[in-house]
Amino acid sequence: MMSAIQGLYAAAVTPRRLGTQDINLGATWDLIDYLVAHGTQGIVLLGCTGEFLHFSTSERMRLMGVAVKRSRVPVIFNCSHSSFDGVVELSQSADAAGAAAVLVMPPYFFKYSQQQTLDFYRQFAETAQLECPLLLYNIPQFTGPIEFDTAAALFREGVAQGIKDSSGNLPFFQQLQELRRQQQFALMLGNDTLVVPARSGGCDGIISGVACALPELLIALDRAAVAGVTEVATRLEARLRQFIEQIDRLPTPVGVKEATAARGLKLGPHSLSCGGTFQKDIDAFREWFKDWLPAVLNECKHV
Repeated sequence: MMSAIQGLYAAAVTPRRLGTQDINLGATWDLIDYLVAHGTQGIVLLGCTGEFLHFSTSERMRLMGVAVKRSRVPVIFNCSHSSFDGVVELSQSADAAGAAAVLVMPPYFFKYSQQQTLDFYRQFAETAQLECPLLLYNIPQFTGPIEFDTAAALFREGVAQGIKDSSGNLPFFQQLQELRRQQQFALMLGNDTLVVPARSGGCDGIISGVACALPELLIALDRAAVAGVTEVATRLEARLRQFIEQIDRLPTPVGVKEATAARGLKLGPHSLSCGGTFQKDIDAFREWFKDWLPAVLNECKHV
């Protein structure tokens, strides 16, 4: 069974204007062009890598209104919000703009039960009446989890048409893979640490924050994993783990944004500054990345 949503999607950072809480649209167009030119098969905007919670609903909708027209590949928008009305408004805006799909987290910050989460998605689907697919956004690092039985029920009922699983929980993802063999839904990996087992074990694709900075590495690794070229996949996976180890020393998604900027993109300031130690950590990452990048790009050329 094939899904219409498949392949490597880059979860993009969001360029900001200096001294404001506004999205820099011109810089965003340059980033979209960069990701398309480097071979990503789709783009996700305003996800966790895109720091959606730092932007107003109106600012997010402003981006939605024009980003699909700029991109030559499908665009998915994260429409999560802390209120039900906010989720509906954002999702309807994304749908009207021509989004390939919308991502929606469970209610976040405050805790909700699985039954309440199930009812939230049911009520959302009934209220929003979207034409585009709804993808569940499972990212328990930042919100409540979507348990397997909850996801399975939402797929079975036709409430959701897919899931981006960013949990990093391999047994949970393997449960989804088994369900995917029996039922049609888009199964997208959302955690870069599981690229090889997820893709070699079968899923529709990857939504990768690292791909925003290093599309070449993720494309090469994805090809090797899907083709079963173990030696190449192992070597490139080691490179990916080196990068993840470095960015994990910084708050999410500072490392990805710094690495993307080092590729020649102007992304504006970080959303938050933590003082002198924070800047020292950034400077150390910049030096490491500058020395590390050339060899990695050279390795990816030959895949």
